[in-house]
Amino acid sequence: MKISVPSARHLLALAAISLSVEASAQTGAITADMLKQIERQQAPTAADRALRNALASNAIDQLALNQKNTGEIDTYFSVETKKQSIADQKQSGRCWMFSGLNVLRANFAKRTDSLTVELSHDYLFFWDQLEKANLMLQGVIDTGKKPIDDQRVQFFFHSPINDGGTFCGVADLAEKYGIVPKSIQPETFAADNTSRMSSLIKSKLREQGLELRKMVADGKKASDIEKRKTAMLSEIYHMLVITLGEPVKEFQYVFRDKNGKAIGTPKTYTPKSFYDEVVGAPLNGSFIMVMNDPRRPYYKTYEVEYDRHTYDGHNWKYLNLPMEDIETIAIASLKDGRKLYSSYDVGKQLDRKRGYCDTENYDYASLFGTTFNMTKAERISTFDSGSTHAMTLTAVDLDAQGNALKWKVENSWGPSWGQQGHLVMTARWFREYMFRLVVDKQYVSEKLLRDYEQKPTMVMPEDPLFLMDE
Repeated sequence: MKISVPSARHLLALAAISLSVEASAQTGAITADMLKQIERQQAPTAADRALRNALASNAIDQLALNQKNTGEIDTYFSVETKKQSIADQKQSGRCWMFSGLNVLRANFAKRTDSLTVELSHDYLFFWDQLEKANLMLQGVIDTGKKPIDDQRVQFFFHSPINDGGTFCGVADLAEKYGIVPKSIQPETFAADNTSRMSSLIKSKLREQGLELRKMVADGKKASDIEKRKTAMLSEIYHMLVITLGEPVKEFQYVFRDKNGKAIGTPKTYTPKSFYDEVVGAPLNGSFIMVMNDPRRPYYKTYEVEYDRHTYDGHNWKYLNLPMEDIETIAIASLKDGRKLYSSYDVGKQLDRKRGYCDTENYDYASLFGTTFNMTKAERISTFDSGSTHAMTLTAVDLDAQGNALKWKVENSWGPSWGQQGHLVMTARWFREYMFRLVVDKQYVSEKLLRDYEQKPTMVMPEDPLFLMDE
């Protein structure tokens, strides 16, 4: 048998490969030596083995539950607005709309001495989705001469449409299209379960967006592009009618008091005239939005580019404030019986079973033998925390000096969840995980109103804090 002996050239090549692998390993990869060091630091104790066994068949939260913090929840609140029925957004990301409409119906009940009305989420959601489709398609046209991998072009194609949002969307959509009672346009399955409908509309919009980009690249006239976009929106409208129902244009309705008794006789309304009856005035201009973002200077204003629901609407603009100022504003509104749109990083330290938020609910650090010590600013900067869910702020419990001890919100996860559909938050949790608040201008000091009128700094929508509330 003839044995092949490697040539010098082959040996040099093998040596080069070996050196290359070793060099690449030394530039950041996990090497055998590094792995040995990691393994040497693992000294499993009896407690570790017990934890591994426990975690094999139990949820982390179950084992990290802080038993010292599981006592009875104090549900007394010294300042509390009038209760109203609890809604359920089900498998949808429409918390922003539920919270916004909760505020509108609560304001109506206060203004009319307890007349009640349930507002249709399905109706406003129809227009929200159509408007967002137009925002995407027009954005594609506006950026049509940019390369496909441009950051802003990618922004429109990455998420052509979604069911999240902010209170700005409620204000712009309700003023433009009006509102209707829930009994006139009830929820559909697709409204309660938005995932499949949204996925199909996204695919269609991406297809349409590519066609519009080609029209721009080919130098087509603006009027022809607009005509084609209108035809595309007609297709989206058709998809929305099939899934959400056709938006009502005229209806009859009679208001009822808190006991269900009809007041007067039914009247004929359009969605816009019903808006005039229930809201009574334009929303835009009546409120300011504040946020706690410790990464940025306080008492300055910021605006988030493209963070709006309609192409002709308002970007999210906010005044950045310390939590102390936000609490003062919120307390003033609640004392006058006015609920507020607010949003939080609700998944952090949330005891879902009890509907209770406190920074001491779970001791993850002890469970894993480590620390979780990032500040609020650091959590935001690293995408570890941000506004994820909107709820309606309804109550606060104050100490003798007027400082907040705990807060209560009206959630949109159904009446059987948490504290009969509500969630109780300790003051320390509120300061760490509360982010946005929408408040009527009458509860804001003249100084802060002047601060709000500053020219805002434009912030990109990719900023970690500006995910839409869902």
